[in-house]
Amino acid sequence: MDRYAALTRELARVCPGLELREQEPLARHTSFRIGGPARLMALPRSAEEAAQAVRAARALDIRPVFLGNGSNILAADEGYEGFLIKTFDGLSTLEERDGIITAGSGTLLSRLANFALERGLTGSEFAHGIPGTVGGAVTMNAGAYGGEIAQILREVVLLDREGELRTLPAAECELSYRHSAFLDGERMLLSARFALATGDPAQIRARMEDLAARRKAKQPLEHPSAGSTFKRPEGHFAAALIEQCGLKGLTVGGAQVSEKHSGFLINRGGATCADMLALIGQVRARVRQETGVELELEVRTLGI
Repeated sequence: MDRYAALTRELARVCPGLELREQEPLARHTSFRIGGPARLMALPRSAEEAAQAVRAARALDIRPVFLGNGSNILAADEGYEGFLIKTFDGLSTLEERDGIITAGSGTLLSRLANFALERGLTGSEFAHGIPGTVGGAVTMNAGAYGGEIAQILREVVLLDREGELRTLPAAECELSYRHSAFLDGERMLLSARFALATGDPAQIRARMEDLAARRKAKQPLEHPSAGSTFKRPEGHFAAALIEQCGLKGLTVGGAQVSEKHSGFLINRGGATCADMLALIGQVRARVRQETGVELELEVRTLGI
């Protein structure tokens, strides 16, 4: 019996309600709509199920990978010969008390922002159009339009490497531009607490509607993508550099530099991971050659 068969058997024993899927296509779980099968995927519906999954995997020397909405993941065409624990939309509880919102790591940021709006709380409007989950957003310190998670995060609840519960204040999360202490994937985020201020619901709604309109006008939301493919280089904007190099519309197979926003590499239809990687390579090489700037991926890869 291999380790993954043993893990499946152990989880069925200790956590019979946990949903497990074998050879699950990752294209169904990433916003690029790209990726082959994952060897084993767990979809916990509670923190306890997630803890059981982590502990069982660690006991068999299997390193789990934590997946939210897959909105920042480029998965290999061959898939991933490993174990994934997907939090969306199982760990998606929302609670509010005295301006503090506690959100499960699988909660979509859009749902978090709407929840805050309903309670007249301001500070999370920037997150409304970001397609990721709370867990992924904390891991990447996600941000847009001048806002970022670091501005509102108070603390996180996580499972450590041994599967034990820990609470970590925001000051210890090492949050900086598209970075946190959780990028190593060793700890699983279960929930996060956000401190928001009281605001005028009409103004909050107006801000969210304004940002939604700006996104619709400027971003290729009609095509699968992972948002901004590259991080913002110091002193520059990735999209401006790409456009300056005449790369708007550059196509490899089904992958394309968006003609609407050159910071987005999109799946025009039928794109493979190989297509996307080849396109990324061409963009980086041309920008480096013509401007001397090295573009760094914001998108994370899986199985590559």
